[in-house]
Amino acid sequence: MTWLVLGVALLVGAILVLRWFVGADPKVILRALKWTGLALAVLFGVLLLVSGRLGWLWVALVGLLPWVSRLRMLGRLAKAARGPSGGQQSEVRTRFVLMRLDHDTGDMDGEVLQGPFAGRNLSELTRDEVVSLWRAAASDSQSVSVLEAYLDRVHGDAWDRGDAGPRDKRSRDKGFGQDGSMSIEEAYNILGLDTDATEAEIKRSHKELMKKVHPDHGGSDYLASKINAAKELLLKYT
Repeated sequence: MTWLVLGVALLVGAILVLRWFVGADPKVILRALKWTGLALAVLFGVLLLVSGRLGWLWVALVGLLPWVSRLRMLGRLAKAARGPSGGQQSEVRTRFVLMRLDHDTGDMDGEVLQGPFAGRNLSELTRDEVVSLWRAAASDSQSVSVLEAYLDRVHGDAWDRGDAGPRDKRSRDKGFGQDGSMSIEEAYNILGLDTDATEAEIKRSHKELMKKVHPDHGGSDYLASKINAAKELLLKYT
């Protein structure tokens, strides 16, 4: 009778775990598996130590290596099956502005890091105030480029006909940096991805973003060049 009760309990527990596994966030699953595996490994090590068979620990570790790879692959498959998550944002940091692009809506906003209006969001500023910031950032070509992209997207050509005067179009052609460098961390931020993103996720994010910021669609040469560079860099290391 005891074994029957235990068997039923195990069966019910397995069903509940399976239902949770199917509906849970992949990140939560990976975190749970990681901590469960760690707890089991510690328990196993203690048992070997108490029984005087610590030498078997190395044999067990070698046997567990393939399972580590399988768990990582399982996590990636679960993540890919869910598709892209909502609320993703791309970030481009310059000296004066931390610019953000929402993947779902294509809306742009940014936090002012330096100069007039530091600490405020661009969406809180009037057109003339953003233009004032653009002027103050004239010494930094990257800040100028992202601010021009924001002004174009939010205010259109109207700001060209205001007090700002004609824009220097050359700032759009200066690429994504003075020396052409980009870090891995920056590339992930630009595409709005986690560091464990797969090749398919990198390509999908790049494609979605290019639809929103490509110059042919009223976007920005500068942002398009950043997104292209981020994709190329990440694909080299994926």
